[in-house]
Amino acid sequence: MVTINHTTDTRLLDALGAANSSTRLQAALAAGTRPDPALADALVARCAVEPDFFVRDMLTWALTRLPADVTVPKLVAELGSGRAQARSQALHTLSKIGDRSTWQAITRSLLHDPDDEVARSAWRAAVVLVPSGARSGLAEDLATQLGRGDRDVQLSLSRALVALGDVVEPALRRRFTSADPVVRAHARATERLLHDPDAGFDLAVDEAKRIVALGPERTANPAC
Repeated sequence: MVTINHTTDTRLLDALGAANSSTRLQAALAAGTRPDPALADALVARCAVEPDFFVRDMLTWALTRLPADVTVPKLVAELGSGRAQARSQALHTLSKIGDRSTWQAITRSLLHDPDDEVARSAWRAAVVLVPSGARSGLAEDLATQLGRGDRDVQLSLSRALVALGDVVEPALRRRFTSADPVVRAHARATERLLHDPDAGFDLAVDEAKRIVALGPERTANPAC
């Protein structure tokens, strides 16, 4: 590990908060290229407020370059932040670090966070960190949110469910009879993606909506 001297450290900290996004990106790259645990607090704090997606992604990479015993406690603390971006980015970074001991920090409140970006990050982190014995329970919990949000939110949820594998099928099939047609269509589209990962999500949703509208029997036998 290369130690960053005080002068360089100060310049780097200033650059992380510069007005120009290219300067901030270069600073995050430098922090990851020359990892120094002393920068962990600054990197985590910047994740909570950084407006540029590419800079946030570089900040995450820089944090993954630091020892997990330094970064993980700081990131877990961010999960209780009142700022949605702080929670979302901490979840994203924890998923990249992949420390299974942080599974317990992915609470139900995060999985059901009212902010869509936080919830999506929680879903992605959960399927990476979940122990094998908890996969069915996670599938059931995620399936309660079928039909939530716009196309991007629904696609994220479907991908998370599909990533859990066949354990999701019972939870999906229970939603086939939901009173909500949006939930029924989303559940069927997710099941199709589970069995045919190459199927396009939009096509899967369109087919699922047709099945919901016509009924599975009429769809199977269009002549009826």
